Amino acid sequence: MSETLLRKDRFALPEGLIYLDGNSLGPLPRSVSAHVTEVVQQQWGERLIRGWNDAGWMAQPGRVGDRVGRLIGAPPGSVVLGDTLSIKVYQALAAALAMRPERRVILSDSGNFPTDLYMAQGLIDTVDKEHTLRIVEPEAVADAIDDSVAVVMLTQVDYRTGRLHDMDTITQATHDAGAISLWDLAHSAGALPIDVQGVGCEFAVGCTYKYLNGGPGAPAFVYVKPDTIERVTPALAGWLGHDAPFAFDAHYRPAMSIERLRVGTPPVIQTSALEAALDVWDGVDMADVRAASIRLSERFIQEVEARCPALTLASPRDSARRGSQVSFAFEHGYQAMQALIEANVIGDFRAPDLMRFGFTPLYLDEQDVVAAVDVLQTILDTERWAEPRFAVRNTVT
Repeated sequence: MSETLLRKDRFALPEGLIYLDGNSLGPLPRSVSAHVTEVVQQQWGERLIRGWNDAGWMAQPGRVGDRVGRLIGAPPGSVVLGDTLSIKVYQALAAALAMRPERRVILSDSGNFPTDLYMAQGLIDTVDKEHTLRIVEPEAVADAIDDSVAVVMLTQVDYRTGRLHDMDTITQATHDAGAISLWDLAHSAGALPIDVQGVGCEFAVGCTYKYLNGGPGAPAFVYVKPDTIERVTPALAGWLGHDAPFAFDAHYRPAMSIERLRVGTPPVIQTSALEAALDVWDGVDMADVRAASIRLSERFIQEVEARCPALTLASPRDSARRGSQVSFAFEHGYQAMQALIEANVIGDFRAPDLMRFGFTPLYLDEQDVVAAVDVLQTILDTERWAEPRFAVRNTVT
């Protein structure tokens, strides 16, 4: 692995812990604590309300949005941060439907993250214009795109198995059918090369607390294709999406840029944590990240299948069809994962039986992978997972 890519010393990972859950919550970059302390003590503590101007708080969502944009192939000025991913899904989907008022179908797949589907159904219930949410199997998406579809809304990487959609092919099929393309990049931003501008999708959304290491509750991002922005009608017309928010006009007039997708006051402290966290990506080529994550995940699969026969690979075997995570099915997967976590190897679990492992080459190497499987093999061989305490279900799995 390239020495310039492995940056383990830049993360505050506890000694002796192997972290294979960056696909769910990234670890703390060392630069974050000092920066957030400065924001709290100097910017907020000393500058008070002057921080909005003096410290650039108001411009922060766009400034940091451009840094995220570099990692997803978005041009400057086309990504803005704020709110949660659920809110950004709602905003983008509502705007997409308004761009195809004569069509009534939102197409998605059964591998999509539940919140995306919940937000879609909630939007349908709100607009009440006889829209329908059509859900098909992931492999059937391309054939299901027809001239009844207004929006194709997909998550690029399946949160359960890591199955990877062909973003270029599906977006092209979407446009050939005259529909709008909306991608959720929650499990791919920071994990693999993405080129939203080259692909040509109208919208992309994602969170920043997974591979981008922004911390729990870090703000979401939304991308809008630049030549589309003036046709975007914000369903959530917040005051900071106004063309002149401090004019305090009684009537909404959307900003003439990606700023119209802003809603309310930005979370300055949380966005500051993300801003510092993004420093670890300076000089990183996403193609190198992808190549290294494939090497790590392939080694993991090889080791698990050779030494842990009770586990069954649930992710696509072909690395070209898989994101940066690997899932194995095991009847006692929850208990086994709890035993692993107690032994300082952290992954996570998704019902009904999937053990998930994420591979982030900024802080993982092959030694970590082999050592993790050593621990997993011991837990399975000794059936340590069967100890009663490991069956107690936590709120977050």
